[in-house]
Amino acid sequence: MFSIIAVGKMRHKAELELVDRYAKRIRPKLSVIEVNEAKGNPEEAKLKETNSLLNALPDRSVVVSLDEGGKNYSSLVFANKIQGWIEESRPISFLIGGAEGLHNIAIQRSDLILSLGSLTWPHMLVRILLAEQIYRAQSILQGHPYHRQGRP
Repeated sequence: MFSIIAVGKMRHKAELELVDRYAKRIRPKLSVIEVNEAKGNPEEAKLKETNSLLNALPDRSVVVSLDEGGKNYSSLVFANKIQGWIEESRPISFLIGGAEGLHNIAIQRSDLILSLGSLTWPHMLVRILLAEQIYRAQSILQGHPYHRQGRP
């Protein structure tokens, strides 16, 4: 039901373990689909990578593109968005571009454009942050105490 479709291969054991830690907790298990980084000039590479991401989408997917120009949501609002998509009984796919970001064709195809804040994050770390937030959203929706609302 949940997938992260991303450009590039995670190679570092520590990063892989962190994504896997959250992927195993998410039900059904989060799948991570990796597409190859493209060579060539930046615009051509971005277009090739984005086409690969879009070609990997499961049928009928809700598409959430990670982009610095997207909206920044609280964990509670994000959880509510996920709840709405779950009720539609459609797969939920998160697209993470490569170093050049996503081509506009992915942005146009998206149901939501999501930002993880105004800081720039390496695209490998974005997978970890996103996997944690998907797990957090499920925890919120299930009433699990993992998420602590408000400040102490």
